Amino acid sequence: MAPRESWKSAYRSLYYRQAPEPDSPVLERGKLALLVIDVQNAYLARPDPATLDSAARSAYAAWTPFHERMQGTVIPTIRRLLDRFRQGGHEVLYARIACQTVDGRDRSLSQKKPGWNSVLLPKNAWESQIVAQIAPQDDEIVVTKTTDSALTGTNLRLMLGNLGITQVVCCGIFTDQCVSSTVRSLADESFAVIVVEDACAAGSDTLHHHELEVINMIYCHVMSGDEVLDLLP
Repeated sequence: MAPRESWKSAYRSLYYRQAPEPDSPVLERGKLALLVIDVQNAYLARPDPATLDSAARSAYAAWTPFHERMQGTVIPTIRRLLDRFRQGGHEVLYARIACQTVDGRDRSLSQKKPGWNSVLLPKNAWESQIVAQIAPQDDEIVVTKTTDSALTGTNLRLMLGNLGITQVVCCGIFTDQCVSSTVRSLADESFAVIVVEDACAAGSDTLHHHELEVINMIYCHVMSGDEVLDLLP
């Protein structure tokens, strides 16, 4: 098998195909945080296919590659990142989608519109909790949002500033939605952002890889988990 392409040349969009290779970022102790985005029970739960009609079975099959990626690649990579960040004494933060009201009347418009993005996840419901395999520990910060971006409508920006954080490593779901929106917001606030490509997933690999190409080099650097771990102080 051919070696994986280095992050310095991978995921180049038309805008950046001729750009010089970037310098390796210097990750600094005390300025660095890991942000895990929306890896919640609602998105990892699966029904018994035997209970489904033909249309629901078709949807079940369409989402099978996502679930295989989550269980086989994304969650194991996030766990490795968590272990190393915790061992190194680096900040770990989480974002999750959860409304404050049971009927969801406080949700943003995007979460009220009909369709796949219409989600009702009351804050205390099992579905809104972060999956057990990568659950927060001790006093790790968890922000609750009803928007795609973890900065919009939360005090995450203020807390990152209070913690002295200038560098944020992002992972989670969905690459082309909440991860991308959060990365763009962080970049607009002048944070240096890394997205861990094998610690993220979209509904399909096509959507995942396309979005990484869109955001790479302008809003973030896209790296593998191994590449990030090699840079950790």
